[in-house]
Amino acid sequence: MKAPRLVVGEDLPGRFLSAAALVLSLGLMLGLALLVAWGAGWGFWPKPLELFTLADGSKLLGERWDREPDPAGGGFRFRLKVGNRDLWGSDFRVVRKAQVVKVEKPADAWALERWEYGDFYGFLLGLEVDGKTLDAQDPGLERELHAKLREVAALKKQADRLAARLARQAQASEEELLRLSRLQEAQQGCSLLLAAASGERKHIPCAQVVHARAVNRLGFWGRLKVFAGRWLEFVSAEPRESNTEGGIFPALFGTSLLVLLMTVGVVPLGVLTAIYLREYARDNRFTRAVRLAVSTLAGVPSIVFGAFGLAFFVYTVGGTVDKLFFAGSLPTPTFGTGGILWASATLALLTLPVVVVATEEGLAAAPVEVREGAQALGATRWETLWHVVLPYAKPGIYTGMILAVARAAGEVAPLMLTGVVKLAPALPLDSSPPFFHLERKFMHLGFHIYDVGFQSPNVEAARPVVFATTLVLLLLVVLLNLLALILRNRARTRVMSQTL
Repeated sequence: MKAPRLVVGEDLPGRFLSAAALVLSLGLMLGLALLVAWGAGWGFWPKPLELFTLADGSKLLGERWDREPDPAGGGFRFRLKVGNRDLWGSDFRVVRKAQVVKVEKPADAWALERWEYGDFYGFLLGLEVDGKTLDAQDPGLERELHAKLREVAALKKQADRLAARLARQAQASEEELLRLSRLQEAQQGCSLLLAAASGERKHIPCAQVVHARAVNRLGFWGRLKVFAGRWLEFVSAEPRESNTEGGIFPALFGTSLLVLLMTVGVVPLGVLTAIYLREYARDNRFTRAVRLAVSTLAGVPSIVFGAFGLAFFVYTVGGTVDKLFFAGSLPTPTFGTGGILWASATLALLTLPVVVVATEEGLAAAPVEVREGAQALGATRWETLWHVVLPYAKPGIYTGMILAVARAAGEVAPLMLTGVVKLAPALPLDSSPPFFHLERKFMHLGFHIYDVGFQSPNVEAARPVVFATTLVLLLLVVLLNLLALILRNRARTRVMSQTL
């Protein structure tokens, strides 16, 4: 018996380098995921409110945001989120540690999330409801406050829905206008009186308050409840304050619908193209040119696809559709402007090479013996392709779909030219006939990250939203890929069982 050849010293460098590259790649991916998850979790976890007394006698109430070495020496300095933008013009203050004389965590400090001007941090002095005032020492104050906030929030939601519906209608009846006026008036008569750390007092109407919390009184479970509530609100609510606060539901919905439409468009087209190239086309100049074009398209920058989508889909196809079917609405375009349909078509074109190449490889995986056996039994070429070859190609088709979905979900540049917007007034799918509005503009998670992270006037305050949106986008891509992986594995298992 021949003894095995000793190869330890021979291939050890190669093994070491490949293993090191694998560990480095996994470490980078894991590090990115942990960084995003930490940033998102840190931003949504309710932090205590601290009262800082400075050497000059002034006081600041806020959350510790981050810290850095003090360039003037003497330790470090930290950034405080002090809120109260309407009072002081900025949400943050930078404080040197050497300036701090005393730090406290007052139990009577409150944090208010507002519809406008960001958070307000202060001390609750009282609650005024229909002319009656509840003092801060009243034991029923907190219960009454939360009840009134829920009541006012429900009235505000009704008023916003009615106002949006009336805005869509050409004319509103006097009865509807009267009802809207009553809803808006019913939100009045409730206000909070608070004092900032500097001593300034401020009346805040309940209609401007989203949530009010005495953060320092919360225990671990109370903070966990707030944390979970913030995440639920984040994925289910509308954005506010120019996307820097509130939720991302329109962007989440727009991204999911965009990817779904893109998949419906690219998979049939890519599969049929691959079938023609692999099963029917001869090896001539034309097919070689087509393959070269497919390979070249895979390397074209995505912004070029955006420019093509704008010129071809929006202006040419959309403009023609408007002339043929919506001439009465011109010069206001219906389909001759950016929308989710044209953005999906552009992404389908962008990801087409991925599906074509993966499907061709899947078709090539069908054994020649199986093809010849089917034809020997009398099957036509189409029957052999449909019943024998395509089942073998399904894993390859799903692989192409996975790669296409992963790329399409993260693309932003072509969407900026073909329909994505900062704020969309309505979703592409609603209860108004014809229910599916493919011509509407839409919001996208990737563009939301770019807009909030780099175009927002208050980037520092919006940092938690950027991390949280990034985490949601990553989870969405992972979820879509898992779904496609399950389909691919089922197809592969079915093919293996049939082969055996």
